[in-house]
Amino acid sequence: MIKYSTKAISPLDGRYANKVQQLHEITSEYGLIKNRLFVELEWFKLLFTTHETNLPKLNHEEINLLDNIFINFNEAECIHIKEIERTTNHDVKAIEYYIKDKIKSNQILHKYQEFVHFACTSEDINNLSYALMIQKLQMDILIPQATQIINKLHELAIHYKHIPMMCRTHGQPATPSTMGKEMYNVYYRLDRQIKQLQNQEILGKINGAVGNYNAHLISYPNIKWNELAKYFVEDILHLKFNPFTTQIEPHDYMAEFFDIIRRTNTILIDLSRDIWGYIAINYFTQQTIAGEIGSSTMPHKVNPIDFENAEGNLGLANSLLAHFSEKLPISRWQRDLTDSTVQRNIGVAIGYSTLAYSSLLTGLGKLEINADVLANDLNNHWELLAEPIQTVMRKHGVTNAYEQMKELTRGKKITKDALHTFINSLPVPDNDKNTLLQLTPATYIGLANQLF
Repeated sequence: MIKYSTKAISPLDGRYANKVQQLHEITSEYGLIKNRLFVELEWFKLLFTTHETNLPKLNHEEINLLDNIFINFNEAECIHIKEIERTTNHDVKAIEYYIKDKIKSNQILHKYQEFVHFACTSEDINNLSYALMIQKLQMDILIPQATQIINKLHELAIHYKHIPMMCRTHGQPATPSTMGKEMYNVYYRLDRQIKQLQNQEILGKINGAVGNYNAHLISYPNIKWNELAKYFVEDILHLKFNPFTTQIEPHDYMAEFFDIIRRTNTILIDLSRDIWGYIAINYFTQQTIAGEIGSSTMPHKVNPIDFENAEGNLGLANSLLAHFSEKLPISRWQRDLTDSTVQRNIGVAIGYSTLAYSSLLTGLGKLEINADVLANDLNNHWELLAEPIQTVMRKHGVTNAYEQMKELTRGKKITKDALHTFINSLPVPDNDKNTLLQLTPATYIGLANQLF
């Protein structure tokens, strides 16, 4: 259990800290610094394997020393780096000095310490560090959480597959469906987004101050730096290499990534509002939890708080995600620093998203359908059969079929008997007439329970 300060400014670090603790290692300052350290160490090690640099081959002891700098990194070491930053007033340079200090006791590594951060601009390290952060969010947080939601929706769709319900287009009684089909609609929408999220490339570059390997080439003109950079990004860091950039990786993939999450969140807002409405009209009840209170004055209340929390947090997340997508691909000339301060809030947007996913999953797990309420609702709206009747009339060329049904049913409550009297008067073949007479609002569901 994470302890939090009641004076925390953000609820993610206060009230909800325990619910987003999986993000603490990934999107915090600690997580960013750890990624920077990894990138710097791996680049340093790679230079010793490139024979054109004339650096000696590292032995097992030296490689272990470098690997252990990362392996043994903890919060105390992170604080030490922040202390160095107080002097440098530069976060990436502090990493460089930290590594140099760590290798000073090794004769070989200390001798070649100036190859730490060799030919790199800070953005070479930062873009790759954020890419590793986003990749971890993609694979370890967002896809698993979203998959839990769609699996639950699929489960509900199957469970409610044969439960008919009255639809409400424009909020008014409309052609019936099944609750299962309505759940499957959302499942299908989300499944598309998750597949896009799974396939979203995470890009990176390590090509110097303005993207041309200027410093690299002047130092070692015989090295094919663009090929080495591609190898580093793809084979060591397991990201996708971007060969054309300015000083910064242009963040187009980030905009794509955040837009997928935003679309996912928008679908979930739609779901949250619909379920909230179904609870309001008693299509669903919610399992009660011992000790939980719905209202400070009305003891009977079981509020749909999980769906309300989800909707609110999804809205907060989307406001940030929209700004990320609009702002991050824009940089004045070859580089400005506005992206840096924006990227530091990635964890905030993902935090509100994952908080919402958790609430939504909890809410979906507490739903209990009121099949009798759905059945009564259908049975009280025989006017829903105006559509099939007028359609069969049109099939047989009955003049003004739509208009006749409009006159009979629009804005009116009509009984089963009145509807059957009308059907019996129709100039249509007996087989179609019998089909209409056997039809009820609950059975007029088309292919709803056969489409999945």
